[in-house]
Amino acid sequence: MTTAKNKFDPITLEILWKRLVSIVDEADASVIRTAFSSLLRDAHDYTCMFTDSRGQELVQGTLCTPGMAGAMALGMKKIVKSIPHEDYKDGDVFIVNDPWLLAGHLNDVCVWSPIFFTGRPVAFTACIFHHTDIGGRTASDNRDVYAEGLYIPLTKLYDAGKLNKDIVNLIRWNVRTPKEFDGDIRSQVAANHVCSQKVIEMMGDEGLDNLDDLADEIIDRTEMSMRNSIEQIKDGIYGHEGIIEGAGSKPDIPIKLSVKVDGSKIHVDFDGTSKQVDWGVNVVYNFTYAYVFMAIKSGFDPGVPINEGAIRPITMTAPKGSIVNCNFPAAVAARMVVGHFMTEMVFNALAIAAPDNIIAGSGGTPAQTNIFHGTFANGNPWHTMIIRGGGMGASSRFDGHHCAIFPANGANTPVEIIESDTSMIVESRSLINDSGGPGRQRGGIGRQMIIRSPGGNGGGDGEDTENSPGTTSISVQAGRYIYPPEGMFGGKEGSLAQFLKNGENADPSTLTFCDPGDRISFVSAGGGGYGDPFERDPKAVERDVQYEYVSIEKAKTDYGVVIEPDSLQLDLDATQKLHNSK
Repeated sequence: MTTAKNKFDPITLEILWKRLVSIVDEADASVIRTAFSSLLRDAHDYTCMFTDSRGQELVQGTLCTPGMAGAMALGMKKIVKSIPHEDYKDGDVFIVNDPWLLAGHLNDVCVWSPIFFTGRPVAFTACIFHHTDIGGRTASDNRDVYAEGLYIPLTKLYDAGKLNKDIVNLIRWNVRTPKEFDGDIRSQVAANHVCSQKVIEMMGDEGLDNLDDLADEIIDRTEMSMRNSIEQIKDGIYGHEGIIEGAGSKPDIPIKLSVKVDGSKIHVDFDGTSKQVDWGVNVVYNFTYAYVFMAIKSGFDPGVPINEGAIRPITMTAPKGSIVNCNFPAAVAARMVVGHFMTEMVFNALAIAAPDNIIAGSGGTPAQTNIFHGTFANGNPWHTMIIRGGGMGASSRFDGHHCAIFPANGANTPVEIIESDTSMIVESRSLINDSGGPGRQRGGIGRQMIIRSPGGNGGGDGEDTENSPGTTSISVQAGRYIYPPEGMFGGKEGSLAQFLKNGENADPSTLTFCDPGDRISFVSAGGGGYGDPFERDPKAVERDVQYEYVSIEKAKTDYGVVIEPDSLQLDLDATQKLHNSK
Protein backbone atom coordinates (compact mmCIF):
# COMPACT_ATOMS: atom_id res chain seq x y z
CA MET A 1 0.00 0.00 0.00
CA THR A 2 1.43 3.38 -1.03
CA THR A 3 1.13 6.23 1.45
CA ALA A 4 -0.20 9.48 0.00
CA LYS A 5 2.48 12.14 -0.36
CA ASN A 6 2.29 15.32 1.68
CA LYS A 7 1.58 18.39 -0.44
CA PHE A 8 2.69 21.94 0.39
CA ASP A 9 1.16 25.20 -0.77
CA PRO A 10 3.72 27.83 -1.88
CA ILE A 11 3.59 29.87 1.32
CA THR A 12 4.00 26.85 3.60
CA LEU A 13 6.77 25.54 1.38
CA GLU A 14 8.68 28.83 1.60
CA ILE A 15 8.32 28.95 5.40
CA LEU A 16 9.51 25.36 5.85
CA TRP A 17 12.35 25.78 3.37
CA LYS A 18 13.62 28.87 5.19
CA ARG A 19 13.26 27.06 8.51
CA LEU A 20 15.43 24.19 7.24
CA VAL A 21 18.13 26.65 6.17
CA SER A 22 18.00 28.36 9.57
CA ILE A 23 18.41 24.99 11.29
CA VAL A 24 21.69 24.29 9.50
CA ASP A 25 22.88 27.85 10.10
CA GLU A 26 22.18 27.39 13.81
CA ALA A 27 24.29 24.22 13.78
CA ASP A 28 26.92 26.22 11.91
CA ALA A 29 26.88 28.93 14.60
CA SER A 30 27.41 26.31 17.29
CA VAL A 31 30.73 25.43 15.65
CA ILE A 32 31.98 29.01 16.04
CA ARG A 33 31.08 28.86 19.75
CA THR A 34 32.56 25.41 20.47
CA ALA A 35 35.43 24.62 18.06
CA PHE A 36 38.97 24.69 19.46
CA SER A 37 40.96 25.46 16.30
CA SER A 38 41.20 28.97 14.87
CA LEU A 39 40.95 27.54 11.35
CA LEU A 40 37.36 26.64 12.23
CA ARG A 41 36.32 29.44 14.60
CA ASP A 42 37.87 32.26 12.59
CA ALA A 43 38.67 31.03 9.06
CA HIS A 44 35.40 29.04 8.78
CA ASP A 45 36.96 26.02 7.06
CA TYR A 46 34.05 23.64 7.67
CA THR A 47 30.62 22.75 6.33
CA CYS A 48 27.35 21.62 7.96
CA MET A 49 24.53 20.01 6.01
CA PHE A 50 21.77 17.43 6.16
CA THR A 51 20.09 15.07 3.72
CA ASP A 52 16.76 13.33 3.35
CA SER A 53 16.43 9.63 4.23
CA ARG A 54 17.88 8.69 0.82
CA GLY A 55 21.08 10.66 1.31
CA GLN A 56 20.09 13.43 -1.10
CA GLU A 57 21.41 16.80 0.03
CA LEU A 58 18.53 18.91 1.30
CA VAL A 59 20.20 21.91 2.96
CA GLN A 60 23.75 23.16 3.49
CA GLY A 61 25.04 26.01 5.64
CA THR A 62 24.83 29.48 4.15
CA LEU A 63 28.54 30.10 4.78
CA CYS A 64 29.76 26.65 3.77
CA THR A 65 32.99 25.86 1.95
CA PRO A 66 32.05 24.92 -1.65
CA GLY A 67 34.68 22.20 -2.03
CA MET A 68 33.49 20.38 1.06
CA ALA A 69 29.80 20.94 0.37
CA GLY A 70 29.91 19.86 -3.26
CA ALA A 71 31.95 16.77 -2.43
CA MET A 72 29.66 15.88 0.49
CA ALA A 73 26.60 16.10 -1.73
CA LEU A 74 28.03 13.28 -3.85
CA GLY A 75 29.66 11.35 -1.01
CA MET A 76 26.78 11.29 1.45
CA LYS A 77 24.55 9.53 -1.06
CA LYS A 78 27.09 6.71 -1.29
CA ILE A 79 27.62 6.58 2.47
CA VAL A 80 23.93 6.48 3.38
CA LYS A 81 23.21 3.75 0.83
CA SER A 82 26.15 1.64 2.05
CA ILE A 83 24.35 0.82 5.31
CA PRO A 84 20.83 -0.73 5.42
CA HIS A 85 18.35 1.53 7.18
CA GLU A 86 17.42 -1.19 9.63
CA ASP A 87 21.03 -1.31 10.87
CA TYR A 88 21.04 2.31 12.08
CA LYS A 89 20.43 2.96 15.79
CA ASP A 90 19.35 6.12 17.53
CA GLY A 91 22.52 7.70 18.93
CA ASP A 92 24.84 6.34 16.24
CA VAL A 93 27.62 8.70 15.17
CA PHE A 94 30.03 7.85 12.35
CA ILE A 95 33.44 9.24 11.44
CA VAL A 96 35.35 9.03 8.14
CA ASN A 97 38.03 10.95 6.25
CA ASP A 98 38.45 8.81 3.11
CA PRO A 99 39.53 11.39 0.48
CA TRP A 100 37.99 9.43 -2.40
CA LEU A 101 34.65 9.09 -0.63
CA LEU A 102 34.31 12.70 0.47
CA ALA A 103 36.24 15.95 0.26
CA GLY A 104 39.58 15.02 -1.19
CA HIS A 105 42.22 14.94 1.55
CA LEU A 106 42.76 13.39 4.98
CA ASN A 107 42.41 16.64 6.94
CA ASP A 108 38.71 16.90 6.03
CA VAL A 109 37.11 14.66 8.66
CA CYS A 110 33.38 14.01 8.39
CA VAL A 111 31.22 13.24 11.43
CA TRP A 112 27.66 12.26 10.57
CA SER A 113 24.57 10.80 12.21
CA PRO A 114 21.09 9.49 11.42
CA ILE A 115 18.21 11.66 12.60
CA PHE A 116 15.60 9.43 14.28
CA PHE A 117 11.91 10.36 14.48
CA THR A 118 9.15 8.02 15.62
CA GLY A 119 11.68 5.19 15.86
CA ARG A 120 13.20 5.36 12.37
CA PRO A 121 15.85 7.35 10.51
CA VAL A 122 14.16 10.16 8.56
CA ALA A 123 17.26 12.14 7.60
CA PHE A 124 21.02 12.36 8.09
CA THR A 125 23.09 15.25 9.42
CA ALA A 126 26.76 15.69 8.59
CA CYS A 127 29.58 18.07 9.43
CA ILE A 128 33.04 18.22 7.83
CA PHE A 129 35.87 20.04 9.58
CA HIS A 130 39.28 20.75 8.11
CA HIS A 131 41.35 19.51 11.04
CA THR A 132 44.64 21.39 11.13
CA ASP A 133 46.56 18.25 12.01
CA ILE A 134 45.85 14.67 10.97
CA GLY A 135 49.41 13.47 11.55
CA GLY A 136 51.83 12.69 8.75
CA ARG A 137 54.17 15.07 6.99
CA THR A 138 52.54 18.42 6.30
CA ALA A 139 54.43 19.37 3.12
CA SER A 140 52.88 19.08 -0.34
CA ASP A 141 55.76 17.11 -1.85
CA ASN A 142 54.73 13.74 -0.37
CA ARG A 143 54.58 11.01 -2.99
CA ASP A 144 51.49 9.14 -1.74
CA VAL A 145 48.59 9.47 0.70
CA TYR A 146 50.25 7.17 3.26
CA ALA A 147 52.74 9.93 4.12
CA GLU A 148 50.00 12.52 4.62
CA GLY A 149 48.45 11.32 7.87
CA LEU A 150 45.92 9.03 9.48
CA TYR A 151 43.38 7.39 7.16
CA ILE A 152 40.05 6.77 8.96
CA PRO A 153 37.69 4.41 7.12
CA LEU A 154 33.94 4.56 7.78
CA THR A 155 33.82 3.84 11.52
CA LYS A 156 31.36 4.25 14.40
CA LEU A 157 32.41 6.97 16.80
CA TYR A 158 29.34 6.37 18.96
CA ASP A 159 27.31 3.14 18.95
CA ALA A 160 23.75 3.91 20.08
CA GLY A 161 25.12 6.78 22.16
CA LYS A 162 28.15 4.95 23.60
CA LEU A 163 31.54 6.44 22.74
CA ASN A 164 34.08 4.19 21.00
CA LYS A 165 37.06 5.09 23.19
CA ASP A 166 39.44 2.91 21.16
CA ILE A 167 38.99 4.96 17.97
CA VAL A 168 39.39 8.20 19.95
CA ASN A 169 42.61 6.89 21.51
CA LEU A 170 43.90 5.74 18.11
CA ILE A 171 43.38 9.22 16.65
CA ARG A 172 44.91 10.97 19.68
CA TRP A 173 48.16 9.07 19.30
CA ASN A 174 48.47 9.99 15.62
CA VAL A 175 48.16 13.77 15.85
CA ARG A 176 50.47 16.42 17.27
CA THR A 177 47.85 18.36 19.25
CA PRO A 178 45.33 15.79 20.58
CA LYS A 179 43.55 18.26 22.87
CA GLU A 180 42.55 20.46 19.94
CA PHE A 181 41.55 17.43 17.84
CA ASP A 182 39.34 16.09 20.64
CA GLY A 183 37.68 19.46 21.08
CA ASP A 184 36.99 19.86 17.38
CA ILE A 185 35.50 16.35 17.08
CA ARG A 186 33.20 17.12 20.00
CA SER A 187 32.22 20.35 18.26
CA GLN A 188 31.22 18.35 15.19
CA VAL A 189 29.11 15.99 17.30
CA ALA A 190 27.47 19.01 18.97
CA ALA A 191 26.69 20.66 15.63
CA ASN A 192 25.02 17.49 14.36
CA HIS A 193 23.06 17.23 17.62
CA VAL A 194 21.77 20.80 17.21
CA CYS A 195 20.71 20.03 13.65
CA SER A 196 19.04 16.75 14.63
CA GLN A 197 17.07 18.22 17.53
CA LYS A 198 15.84 21.18 15.49
CA VAL A 199 14.72 18.93 12.60
CA ILE A 200 12.80 16.71 15.04
CA GLU A 201 11.25 19.79 16.62
CA MET A 202 10.14 21.09 13.21
CA MET A 203 8.62 17.79 12.19
CA GLY A 204 6.66 17.67 15.43
CA ASP A 205 5.46 21.25 15.03
CA GLU A 206 4.31 20.66 11.45
CA GLY A 207 2.83 17.20 11.96
CA LEU A 208 5.17 15.62 9.40
CA ASP A 209 5.76 11.86 9.44
CA ASN A 210 8.69 12.11 7.02
CA LEU A 211 10.98 14.67 5.39
CA ASP A 212 11.16 13.07 1.96
CA ASP A 213 7.95 14.63 0.62
CA LEU A 214 9.15 18.11 1.59
CA ALA A 215 12.58 17.26 0.18
CA ASP A 216 11.04 16.26 -3.15
CA GLU A 217 9.23 19.60 -3.44
CA ILE A 218 12.34 21.62 -2.59
CA ILE A 219 14.67 19.58 -4.78
CA ASP A 220 12.32 19.60 -7.78
CA ARG A 221 11.82 23.36 -7.62
CA THR A 222 15.55 23.94 -7.30
CA GLU A 223 16.23 21.71 -10.28
CA MET A 224 13.67 23.63 -12.33
CA SER A 225 15.28 26.96 -11.41
CA MET A 226 18.75 25.66 -12.28
CA ARG A 227 17.61 24.29 -15.63
CA ASN A 228 15.84 27.54 -16.51
CA SER A 229 19.09 29.42 -15.85
CA ILE A 230 21.17 27.05 -17.97
CA GLU A 231 18.71 27.44 -20.85
CA GLN A 232 19.74 31.10 -21.09
CA ILE A 233 23.18 30.01 -22.37
CA LYS A 234 23.43 29.39 -26.10
CA ASP A 235 23.79 25.69 -26.89
CA GLY A 236 27.26 24.64 -27.94
CA ILE A 237 30.57 23.14 -26.87
CA TYR A 238 32.94 25.63 -25.27
CA GLY A 239 36.53 24.61 -24.70
CA HIS A 240 39.43 25.88 -22.67
CA GLU A 241 43.05 24.87 -22.14
CA GLY A 242 44.97 26.28 -19.21
CA ILE A 243 48.18 25.78 -17.27
CA ILE A 244 48.55 25.45 -13.51
CA GLU A 245 52.08 26.12 -12.36
CA GLY A 246 54.17 23.51 -10.60
CA ALA A 247 55.63 24.60 -7.26
CA GLY A 248 59.41 24.88 -6.99
CA SER A 249 61.00 22.66 -9.62
CA LYS A 250 57.78 20.73 -10.32
CA PRO A 251 56.60 20.78 -13.96
CA ASP A 252 53.53 22.73 -15.02
CA ILE A 253 50.16 20.96 -15.14
CA PRO A 254 48.06 21.30 -18.31
CA ILE A 255 44.29 21.31 -17.87
CA LYS A 256 41.94 20.76 -20.80
CA LEU A 257 38.17 20.83 -20.59
CA SER A 258 35.09 21.26 -22.70
CA VAL A 259 31.73 22.54 -21.50
CA LYS A 260 28.75 21.24 -23.47
CA VAL A 261 25.55 23.22 -23.09
CA ASP A 262 22.52 21.29 -24.32
CA GLY A 263 19.20 22.89 -23.48
CA SER A 264 18.85 22.72 -19.69
CA LYS A 265 21.88 20.46 -19.19
CA ILE A 266 25.60 21.10 -18.87
CA HIS A 267 28.26 18.45 -19.22
CA VAL A 268 31.92 19.15 -18.44
CA ASP A 269 34.58 16.81 -19.80
CA PHE A 270 38.28 16.81 -18.87
CA ASP A 271 39.54 14.53 -21.61
CA GLY A 272 43.14 15.50 -22.43
CA THR A 273 43.98 16.82 -18.95
CA SER A 274 47.29 15.91 -17.28
CA LYS A 275 47.74 12.55 -15.61
CA GLN A 276 48.09 12.44 -11.83
CA VAL A 277 51.49 13.45 -10.45
CA ASP A 278 53.84 12.20 -7.73
CA TRP A 279 53.19 15.07 -5.31
CA GLY A 280 50.24 16.26 -3.29
CA VAL A 281 48.19 18.35 -5.73
CA ASN A 282 46.12 15.47 -7.14
CA VAL A 283 42.35 15.93 -6.98
CA VAL A 284 39.65 13.30 -6.45
CA TYR A 285 36.52 13.30 -8.63
CA ASN A 286 34.22 14.71 -5.92
CA PHE A 287 36.41 17.76 -5.27
CA THR A 288 36.81 18.52 -8.97
CA TYR A 289 33.05 18.28 -9.44
CA ALA A 290 32.48 20.57 -6.45
CA TYR A 291 34.33 23.48 -8.06
CA VAL A 292 32.93 22.84 -11.52
CA PHE A 293 29.50 23.02 -9.90
CA MET A 294 30.54 26.16 -8.00
CA ALA A 295 31.24 27.98 -11.26
CA ILE A 296 27.90 27.16 -12.84
CA LYS A 297 25.74 27.65 -9.75
CA SER A 298 27.34 30.93 -8.69
CA GLY A 299 27.48 32.28 -12.23
CA PHE A 300 24.00 31.42 -13.44
CA ASP A 301 21.62 30.72 -10.54
CA PRO A 302 23.15 32.10 -7.34
CA GLY A 303 19.98 33.03 -5.46
CA VAL A 304 18.36 29.64 -4.79
CA PRO A 305 19.76 27.62 -1.84
CA ILE A 306 21.84 24.62 -2.92
CA ASN A 307 20.57 21.07 -2.71
CA GLU A 308 20.35 17.90 -4.81
CA GLY A 309 18.18 19.69 -7.37
CA ALA A 310 20.95 22.13 -8.31
CA ILE A 311 23.33 19.24 -8.95
CA ARG A 312 21.13 17.18 -11.26
CA PRO A 313 21.52 19.25 -14.46
CA ILE A 314 25.34 19.29 -14.20
CA THR A 315 27.35 16.20 -15.08
CA MET A 316 31.08 15.65 -15.42
CA THR A 317 33.51 13.11 -16.81
CA ALA A 318 37.24 12.97 -16.11
CA PRO A 319 39.70 10.23 -17.09
CA LYS A 320 40.60 7.91 -14.24
CA GLY A 321 44.18 8.45 -13.20
CA SER A 322 44.13 12.10 -14.32
CA ILE A 323 45.04 14.90 -11.97
CA VAL A 324 41.35 15.79 -11.65
CA ASN A 325 40.23 12.19 -10.99
CA CYS A 326 43.24 10.58 -9.33
CA ASN A 327 43.55 6.98 -8.26
CA PHE A 328 44.37 5.73 -4.77
CA PRO A 329 46.97 6.07 -3.22
CA ALA A 330 47.90 9.37 -4.89
CA ALA A 331 49.11 12.20 -2.66
CA VAL A 332 46.23 14.66 -2.22
CA ALA A 333 47.01 16.88 0.79
CA ALA A 334 47.34 20.05 -1.34
CA ARG A 335 44.49 19.23 -3.73
CA MET A 336 43.25 22.83 -3.55
CA VAL A 337 46.33 23.99 -5.51
CA VAL A 338 44.73 22.40 -8.60
CA GLY A 339 41.11 21.92 -7.54
CA HIS A 340 40.35 25.56 -6.79
CA PHE A 341 41.24 26.45 -10.38
CA MET A 342 38.32 24.42 -11.77
CA THR A 343 35.90 27.30 -11.20
CA GLU A 344 38.17 29.67 -13.11
CA MET A 345 38.66 27.13 -15.92
CA VAL A 346 34.88 26.78 -16.39
CA PHE A 347 34.50 30.58 -16.34
CA ASN A 348 37.15 30.87 -19.04
CA ALA A 349 35.39 28.26 -21.17
CA LEU A 350 32.03 30.07 -20.88
CA ALA A 351 33.40 33.62 -21.18
CA ILE A 352 32.30 34.17 -24.79
CA ALA A 353 28.91 32.52 -24.28
CA ALA A 354 28.09 34.37 -21.05
CA PRO A 355 30.46 37.32 -20.51
CA ASP A 356 28.30 38.93 -17.83
CA ASN A 357 28.19 35.78 -15.68
CA ILE A 358 31.89 35.23 -15.07
CA ILE A 359 34.80 36.98 -13.39
CA ALA A 360 38.49 37.43 -14.23
CA GLY A 361 41.24 35.43 -12.54
CA SER A 362 41.52 35.78 -8.76
CA GLY A 363 44.60 36.09 -6.55
CA GLY A 364 42.84 33.96 -3.91
CA THR A 365 42.73 31.07 -6.39
CA PRO A 366 44.05 28.83 -5.02
CA ALA A 367 43.60 29.68 -1.36
CA GLN A 368 47.00 30.58 0.05
CA THR A 369 47.38 27.97 2.79
CA ASN A 370 50.14 27.97 5.40
CA ILE A 371 50.65 25.24 8.01
CA PHE A 372 52.90 26.03 10.99
CA HIS A 373 54.28 23.65 13.60
CA GLY A 374 56.54 24.52 16.52
CA THR A 375 56.93 24.57 20.28
CA PHE A 376 56.70 27.23 22.96
CA ALA A 377 59.67 27.87 25.24
CA ASN A 378 58.08 25.59 27.86
CA GLY A 379 58.19 22.70 25.40
CA ASN A 380 54.46 22.54 24.67
CA PRO A 381 53.75 21.94 20.98
CA TRP A 382 51.57 24.15 18.86
CA HIS A 383 50.19 23.51 15.39
CA THR A 384 48.10 25.92 13.38
CA MET A 385 46.99 26.70 9.87
CA ILE A 386 45.92 29.91 8.22
CA ILE A 387 44.37 30.60 4.83
CA ARG A 388 44.93 33.89 3.06
CA GLY A 389 43.06 35.61 0.28
CA GLY A 390 44.23 37.66 -2.66
CA GLY A 391 42.53 40.15 -4.91
CA MET A 392 39.34 38.80 -6.44
CA GLY A 393 38.84 39.05 -10.19
CA ALA A 394 36.66 41.85 -11.53
CA SER A 395 33.35 41.26 -13.31
CA SER A 396 31.45 43.18 -15.98
CA ARG A 397 29.72 45.19 -13.24
CA PHE A 398 31.97 45.33 -10.18
CA ASP A 399 35.56 45.74 -9.09
CA GLY A 400 37.11 42.71 -7.46
CA HIS A 401 37.01 42.40 -3.66
CA HIS A 402 40.27 42.71 -1.74
CA CYS A 403 41.79 39.72 0.11
CA ALA A 404 39.04 37.34 -0.98
CA ILE A 405 39.47 33.58 -0.68
CA PHE A 406 37.70 32.65 -3.90
CA PRO A 407 36.23 30.20 -4.76
CA ALA A 408 36.90 28.46 -1.42
CA ASN A 409 34.88 30.97 0.66
CA GLY A 410 37.08 30.90 3.75
CA ALA A 411 38.05 33.84 5.93
CA ASN A 412 41.33 35.49 6.82
CA THR A 413 42.64 34.65 10.31
CA PRO A 414 42.99 37.71 12.59
CA VAL A 415 46.51 38.74 13.64
CA GLU A 416 45.59 38.47 17.32
CA ILE A 417 44.62 34.81 16.88
CA ILE A 418 47.85 33.93 15.06
CA GLU A 419 49.92 35.48 17.83
CA SER A 420 47.92 33.90 20.67
CA ASP A 421 47.96 30.40 19.16
CA THR A 422 51.65 30.36 18.17
CA SER A 423 55.03 31.74 19.16
CA MET A 424 55.21 33.83 15.95
CA ILE A 425 54.88 37.61 15.69
CA VAL A 426 53.02 39.30 12.84
CA GLU A 427 55.15 42.31 11.96
CA SER A 428 52.82 43.73 9.33
CA ARG A 429 49.82 43.01 7.18
CA SER A 430 48.96 45.42 4.40
CA LEU A 431 47.35 45.89 1.01
CA ILE A 432 49.73 46.14 -1.95
CA ASN A 433 49.57 49.26 -4.08
CA ASP A 434 49.09 48.64 -7.85
CA SER A 435 48.49 44.90 -7.40
CA GLY A 436 44.94 44.82 -8.80
CA GLY A 437 44.74 44.22 -12.54
CA PRO A 438 43.78 47.38 -14.46
CA GLY A 439 40.42 47.29 -16.22
CA ARG A 440 37.14 49.09 -16.72
CA GLN A 441 36.44 47.25 -13.49
CA ARG A 442 39.63 46.90 -11.47
CA GLY A 443 40.85 43.62 -10.01
CA GLY A 444 40.90 43.30 -6.23
CA ILE A 445 44.03 44.29 -4.33
CA GLY A 446 46.54 41.71 -3.08
CA ARG A 447 48.17 41.82 0.33
CA GLN A 448 51.40 41.12 2.18
CA MET A 449 51.89 39.59 5.62
CA ILE A 450 55.29 39.41 7.31
CA ILE A 451 55.73 36.95 10.18
CA ARG A 452 58.81 36.86 12.41
CA SER A 453 60.08 34.21 14.77
CA PRO A 454 61.12 36.07 17.93
CA GLY A 455 64.85 36.12 18.64
CA GLY A 456 66.49 34.13 21.41
CA ASN A 457 69.88 34.55 23.11
CA GLY A 458 68.51 35.85 26.37
CA GLY A 459 66.27 38.47 24.84
CA GLY A 460 69.07 40.67 23.55
CA ASP A 461 66.65 42.19 21.05
CA GLY A 462 64.49 43.51 23.87
CA GLU A 463 61.76 40.91 23.47
CA ASP A 464 60.20 38.67 26.07
CA THR A 465 61.87 35.29 25.57
CA GLU A 466 59.14 33.34 27.38
CA ASN A 467 57.65 32.40 24.00
CA SER A 468 60.90 32.30 22.05
CA PRO A 469 60.70 29.13 19.98
CA GLY A 470 63.19 26.79 18.48
CA THR A 471 62.82 25.99 14.81
CA THR A 472 59.34 26.34 13.31
CA SER A 473 58.34 24.37 10.22
CA ILE A 474 56.18 26.04 7.58
CA SER A 475 54.33 24.24 4.81
CA VAL A 476 53.02 26.34 1.92
CA GLN A 477 50.18 25.23 -0.33
CA ALA A 478 49.56 28.03 -2.77
CA GLY A 479 50.15 29.29 -6.30
CA ARG A 480 50.31 32.32 -8.65
CA TYR A 481 54.10 32.61 -8.23
CA ILE A 482 54.74 32.19 -11.99
CA TYR A 483 51.46 32.86 -13.80
CA PRO A 484 49.44 35.85 -12.52
CA PRO A 485 45.64 36.04 -12.49
CA GLU A 486 44.52 36.90 -16.01
CA GLY A 487 42.25 39.75 -17.02
CA MET A 488 39.14 39.45 -19.18
CA PHE A 489 38.01 41.32 -22.32
CA GLY A 490 40.90 43.79 -22.36
CA GLY A 491 41.45 43.81 -18.61
CA LYS A 492 45.05 43.35 -17.46
CA GLU A 493 46.54 40.70 -15.23
CA GLY A 494 46.94 41.08 -11.48
CA SER A 495 50.25 40.98 -9.64
CA LEU A 496 52.15 37.79 -8.81
CA ALA A 497 52.30 36.08 -5.42
CA GLN A 498 55.62 35.73 -3.56
CA PHE A 499 56.99 33.61 -0.73
CA LEU A 500 60.14 35.03 0.84
CA LYS A 501 62.46 34.03 3.69
CA ASN A 502 64.63 36.89 4.94
CA GLY A 503 63.97 38.75 1.70
CA GLU A 504 64.95 35.88 -0.61
CA ASN A 505 62.65 33.68 -2.69
CA ALA A 506 61.90 30.42 -0.89
CA ASP A 507 60.71 27.09 -2.32
CA PRO A 508 56.97 26.66 -1.62
CA SER A 509 56.97 22.99 -2.65
CA THR A 510 58.66 21.62 0.47
CA LEU A 511 59.01 22.40 4.18
CA THR A 512 60.59 25.71 5.11
CA PHE A 513 62.33 25.93 8.49
CA CYS A 514 62.18 29.19 10.38
CA ASP A 515 64.76 29.86 13.10
CA PRO A 516 64.55 32.59 15.77
CA GLY A 517 64.99 35.95 14.10
CA ASP A 518 63.89 34.80 10.64
CA ARG A 519 61.29 36.78 8.72
CA ILE A 520 58.82 35.09 6.37
CA SER A 521 56.89 37.21 3.88
CA PHE A 522 53.68 35.94 2.29
CA VAL A 523 52.51 38.01 -0.67
CA SER A 524 49.12 37.26 -2.22
CA ALA A 525 48.38 38.01 -5.85
CA GLY A 526 46.05 40.75 -7.09
CA GLY A 527 42.94 39.98 -9.14
CA GLY A 528 42.60 40.36 -12.90
CA GLY A 529 40.84 43.36 -14.41
CA TYR A 530 37.75 43.27 -16.66
CA GLY A 531 37.40 45.46 -19.76
CA ASP A 532 39.57 48.21 -21.24
CA PRO A 533 41.25 50.21 -18.44
CA PHE A 534 40.89 53.43 -20.49
CA GLU A 535 37.11 53.01 -20.18
CA ARG A 536 37.23 53.20 -16.39
CA ASP A 537 35.44 56.19 -14.85
CA PRO A 538 38.18 58.76 -14.09
CA LYS A 539 36.49 59.54 -10.76
CA ALA A 540 36.85 55.86 -9.81
CA VAL A 541 40.57 56.08 -10.63
CA GLU A 542 40.81 59.25 -8.54
CA ARG A 543 39.27 57.40 -5.61
CA ASP A 544 41.65 54.44 -6.13
CA VAL A 545 44.62 56.80 -5.89
CA GLN A 546 43.25 58.49 -2.77
CA TYR A 547 42.76 55.07 -1.13
CA GLU A 548 46.30 54.09 -2.25
CA TYR A 549 45.02 51.17 -4.32
CA VAL A 550 46.62 52.69 -7.43
CA SER A 551 49.69 54.93 -7.67
CA ILE A 552 49.66 58.29 -9.47
CA GLU A 553 52.07 56.86 -12.04
CA LYS A 554 49.93 53.80 -12.80
CA ALA A 555 46.78 55.90 -12.93
CA LYS A 556 48.37 57.74 -15.84
CA THR A 557 50.03 54.84 -17.69
CA ASP A 558 47.40 52.14 -17.13
CA TYR A 559 44.20 54.20 -17.09
CA GLY A 560 45.09 57.43 -18.89
CA VAL A 561 43.99 59.42 -15.85
CA VAL A 562 46.04 62.36 -14.60
CA ILE A 563 45.96 62.98 -10.83
CA GLU A 564 47.36 66.19 -9.32
CA PRO A 565 50.10 65.04 -6.88
CA ASP A 566 49.51 67.54 -4.09
CA SER A 567 45.72 67.49 -3.88
CA LEU A 568 45.21 63.94 -5.24
CA GLN A 569 42.37 65.39 -7.32
CA LEU A 570 41.51 64.49 -10.90
CA ASP A 571 42.97 66.82 -13.55
CA LEU A 572 40.11 66.45 -16.02
CA ASP A 573 41.60 68.59 -18.81
CA ALA A 574 44.92 66.74 -18.78
CA THR A 575 43.07 63.43 -18.66
CA GLN A 576 40.94 64.30 -21.69
CA LYS A 577 44.04 65.37 -23.61
CA LEU A 578 45.77 62.12 -22.74
CA HIS A 579 42.77 60.06 -23.85
CA ASN A 580 42.49 62.03 -27.11
CA SER A 581 46.14 61.32 -27.87
CA LYS A 582 45.66 57.56 -27.66
